[in-house]
Amino acid sequence: MSGYGIAMRPGAGVFKLDMARILADETNDLTPMMRTMLRELWDEFVVVDARLATVSRQVEAIADRVDAARRLMSIPGIGPLGATALLAAIGDGRQFRKARDLAAWLGLVPRQNSTGGRTTLLGISKRGNPYLRRLIIHGARSCIAHLNRERDRMGEWIGRLEQRMHRNKVVVAFANKIARMAWAVLTRPGNLYERVDPAQA
Repeated sequence: MSGYGIAMRPGAGVFKLDMARILADETNDLTPMMRTMLRELWDEFVVVDARLATVSRQVEAIADRVDAARRLMSIPGIGPLGATALLAAIGDGRQFRKARDLAAWLGLVPRQNSTGGRTTLLGISKRGNPYLRRLIIHGARSCIAHLNRERDRMGEWIGRLEQRMHRNKVVVAFANKIARMAWAVLTRPGNLYERVDPAQA
């Protein structure tokens, strides 16, 4: 839009406000053809956005009705979408012998290269369900940005990692921790995040 001298603010929320305002302003520099095309795209966007909102409410309603989903949502970084996706993919999680097995199945553990008795840790393996892994990593990234470090017990752990690791590695390490805590919550009925020791997960 800058090519027409129209500035738009970054962010999904303000995009909706700005786009509606720009299309309603008949005095700006948009050509008639461009205005028509943008209005058609905007109408399609509104329909899709409304449908996404409806589906999101349905997912939230399902998560609220299922005890295991509610317990998963007590973990920082796991919301209704992540909780229902985890349950759909792994059920009660008992097919994994330990928490690390779930993290490995999701591809959230480092690949190892051993030669001459020396082990080198490489990037994450990225095995398993890519959609679920992406959800957990996005949840971890959001937590690192917004978690109250002083009130949540994971705050100090994240702070120590940030002192010695690149930000992306911290995100993946926290995603790994989230997956381990999810296994602990699922395999021990009644467990919530508050009752799970992150150091033991």
